[in-house]
Amino acid sequence: MASQTKSRALIIVNYNFHGRNVESTLTERPGARKEADRIFIALSKCHYAVKFHFDLTAKEIEELYEEECHADHGEFFVSILSSHGEEGIIYDCEGQPVHLKRIFQILEPERCHKLAGKPKIFFIQACRGVEIDQGVWLQTDSGEAQTECFSHYLSVPQDMAVMYSCCPGYASFINRWESMFLKALLDLLEGEECHLEVARLMTRISRTVALQEAKGKYRGGKEMPCFVTKMVREVYPFSQGRQASGDLSSSTRECSSNKV
Repeated sequence: MASQTKSRALIIVNYNFHGRNVESTLTERPGARKEADRIFIALSKCHYAVKFHFDLTAKEIEELYEEECHADHGEFFVSILSSHGEEGIIYDCEGQPVHLKRIFQILEPERCHKLAGKPKIFFIQACRGVEIDQGVWLQTDSGEAQTECFSHYLSVPQDMAVMYSCCPGYASFINRWESMFLKALLDLLEGEECHLEVARLMTRISRTVALQEAKGKYRGGKEMPCFVTKMVREVYPFSQGRQASGDLSSSTRECSSNKV
């Protein structure tokens, strides 16, 4: 009997920013690089074929999603984006904006037949502004704040759920080791709660992050994740039986980097 096609996961982490267009606010993100291996292992154990890429340009990021439109997929598609950002965008490794709306459009059923009708789940670790709870000014994953955000929600296509690390207009915390948001996601994926339905899983992540405070230099800062979904059925993207530690031979790891 032929083996079942694996679900695919596309992970893009921008942690080193370079080039003449890079603003001083787009500092290196060592914590994002350090938590990358943990992301790969967690999704591989959930039986995903994982593609990992570091420090990409906007063009390269869009091309990766275009490639997914021609790939053979299993039951689900998961993507994690980690970078500096503003409302509606993340920044590429050269400081250029990557519009999330554009990425979502690439995966619309009319354009991406391979994923039509299949759940597509995004987790986005990036600031969406500069506002901080308690009025603390800090260096974060953001550029300047933008207030118009409703159109970005409307751009989410059917059968897609998108979870953001923070609310519109606010900053998202990441330290030299990890981000509050992706740590909460990974803690769930590595535990028994990985079997939760996706909306319940996202709600659990929101609660975990909301009850925490930033540590170290920015002690006391708060963060509130939020998500939007256009799914009309319950899905359990991480409920497949997990592989034993070290048994990741069937996982796919394709790493690329434009670091200079």
